[in-house]
Amino acid sequence: MKTLKLFWILMLVLPVVATHGQSTIYDSNEPEIGVVEHLGDTLPMDLIFNNEQGENVSLRDVINKPTIITLVYFDCPGLCSPLLDGVSEVMEQMDLQLGTDYDVLTVSFNTEDTPERAVEKKQNFLKKRSSAQAEHWVYLTGDSANITQLVDAIGFKYKKAGNDWIHAAVVTVVSPGGMITRYLYGTSFLPFDVTMALGEAAKGIPRPTINRVLEFCFSYDPAGRRYVLDVTKVSGTIILFIGLVIFITLIIRSRKSRRKNDSQSTNP
Repeated sequence: MKTLKLFWILMLVLPVVATHGQSTIYDSNEPEIGVVEHLGDTLPMDLIFNNEQGENVSLRDVINKPTIITLVYFDCPGLCSPLLDGVSEVMEQMDLQLGTDYDVLTVSFNTEDTPERAVEKKQNFLKKRSSAQAEHWVYLTGDSANITQLVDAIGFKYKKAGNDWIHAAVVTVVSPGGMITRYLYGTSFLPFDVTMALGEAAKGIPRPTINRVLEFCFSYDPAGRRYVLDVTKVSGTIILFIGLVIFITLIIRSRKSRRKNDSQSTNP
């Protein structure tokens, strides 16, 4: 009994120790280019940007449901267009509906980008979308003060190189309240990964039971930066289920045997 108690104490303590160790490493060795994850932090929602119409809007105005955020600059010769292509493609493959289940927010970190350039860029990635849906993929530009606060809050590290910037390809998923709930890396995304990430961002909001089943069976792998089948949890559940079936079967057989013996004893 003491050994079992010690086992469960270790299971509870070790993840906390591991997480603390990882955060320490991140704090002391922040990359010059890349992403320092700020999972659980909330974006400064009062930051002001310009939308495609040149209107001043705050993050609070444009983030009111699970939201995919992409940080790009419009003249990027490298990762930005493939990244936005990847977002557009996965949107086509998901069962979730843009504007109903989630929004997309693209923010330029280049202070020289304008709302006019935002409109031009946006049109390239919304060819298959209705005008109603297009309203829910918002493009923002802004000044250096607001951009700096946003990229710092996300942990997005980039560096100027001539007329261009060196940066990572990443999308950040946030909750309706602006809490960072997931980072997804690369320029192509699996519909399952994005659906799960949006499901996490929407916690506290009613959602289909199937999402809860998927969340039970899959967990996020920080090293591989994708969702993987939680073999331990699933196999443990299966073993428990099989054990329960065997237990119930034995009880039923025992009762049948007892009834048979009682019947034989009353009918010599």
